[in-house]
Amino acid sequence: MKVGVVGAGTMGRGIGQVFAQAGHNVRIIDVSPDALNFARKDIANSLERLEKKGKIKETPEEIMKRIELLNSVESLEEMDMVIEAVFERLNIKQETLKSISSVVRDDTIIGSNTSSISIDVLSGSVKNRERFLGIHFFNPVPVMSLVEIVPSQSTSRDVLEKSRDILVSIGKDPVFSKNFPGFISNRILMPLIREAILTYEQGIASPADIDKTFRLGMNHPMGPLELADFIGLDVCYDIMEVLYRDFGEPSFKPPITLKNMVDGGYFGRKSGKGFYDYEVKK
Repeated sequence: MKVGVVGAGTMGRGIGQVFAQAGHNVRIIDVSPDALNFARKDIANSLERLEKKGKIKETPEEIMKRIELLNSVESLEEMDMVIEAVFERLNIKQETLKSISSVVRDDTIIGSNTSSISIDVLSGSVKNRERFLGIHFFNPVPVMSLVEIVPSQSTSRDVLEKSRDILVSIGKDPVFSKNFPGFISNRILMPLIREAILTYEQGIASPADIDKTFRLGMNHPMGPLELADFIGLDVCYDIMEVLYRDFGEPSFKPPITLKNMVDGGYFGRKSGKGFYDYEVKK
């Protein structure tokens, strides 16, 4: 297959990598030269780590030959599948999907890696809505096997089944969700993270003790505040905003502490500071 990925951020480069590992030719698109340069280095480093662990059958160099990093959606003309993986903002995703839809073939499957935005709303930006659906990967994409498949009202059964088969063929284990805000994962996860933040905000416990409680008491591999830092506090905030807007329930409203941290540029691991301090890769 020829697979396009629009957005060279953490999710986009991870999605491109797993398709290339599975033998597909991949084009990753981003308007930022810095993002493309970092993506090339990050994917190469990821493949080298997998090679050392014996997780890939080819050399990193052989896999990298199947990945092109480009700056224009015009190069997606002959793709069989294109996945949008830009910022979790409605207007940005809509503009990106319109651009993709204007250049790809009529039978190209178009997926959005959104983690919370309505697939029916996004489908309005795509010609031939029956070939559009939500394909939500989890970070880090090369490691996490789960993918949420979310159809719109218009998505055809053939596209759903074909997308499932493609995902299984690249080593993923998909689940199906109706098009409700947050789908399965974030519908459940974001209220948990929110309560953990409120527990810290109200002075009940430190971030370390909150996370320790979930690691040791609930057998979670990562506590909720550690996980929020890993996801990105800005991403968590955006998802909570969508859930709060669409459900209208206080249990989804972003805490003030989270808003203040995001406003202050504290995004978690990627910025070097969140509920914990981190060393930022450059």
